[in-house]
Amino acid sequence: MWDGTENQIEAFAADLPQFFLIRHGATPGNLRGCYIGRTDEPLSKEGAAELLSRRKTGTYPEVELVFSSPMLRCRQTAELIYPGKTPIIIEAWREIDFGLFEGKNYEELDGNPQYQKWIDSNGAMPFPQGEKRKDFVTRCLAGMREAAAVCKQYAEQKRWKSPSRAAAVVHGGTIMALMSSVCGGDYYDYRCGNGEVWELLLEGMR
Repeated sequence: MWDGTENQIEAFAADLPQFFLIRHGATPGNLRGCYIGRTDEPLSKEGAAELLSRRKTGTYPEVELVFSSPMLRCRQTAELIYPGKTPIIIEAWREIDFGLFEGKNYEELDGNPQYQKWIDSNGAMPFPQGEKRKDFVTRCLAGMREAAAVCKQYAEQKRWKSPSRAAAVVHGGTIMALMSSVCGGDYYDYRCGNGEVWELLLEGMR
């Protein structure tokens, strides 16, 4: 966590209800273990089926508001697990830009000197011709402030049920960025599989 993050979080924490982060279902590229960031892939058949199976077993919490990244895989996921709820799009929650690694998996990058340098940095280096992690986390927090403003407006209109809940269907990177900023720990402590759920705990910030 970098200097100033605490103040950024305090600025929106009080306006958020119980908030869940859900990673989108698997895409063809995910199934191949590829870095999929700016590529706007749809869900795979397997990914869609897994989401529906998890929905039937009660994996996904009931919520009043649904947010989503603008990427197709997130919008499709939101439609499958929260049918009938139109997701509110947060542009800032797009996945990180993997630059030259986009669309490639470990085997395809093996022996690439730039990839080896990135691995040796524990993922801290910017992606070649891609995005810096610090910039990515900053925009994810900006998206959180945008979502908080929507939640505040919704609450002021007295439309919350009790308890109030919201969910965001986003990317693995978005979840790592937000969870590490709000809850502490390392960015990679919050790796999340396709279709999995994290609860963003903000009680201590209220």
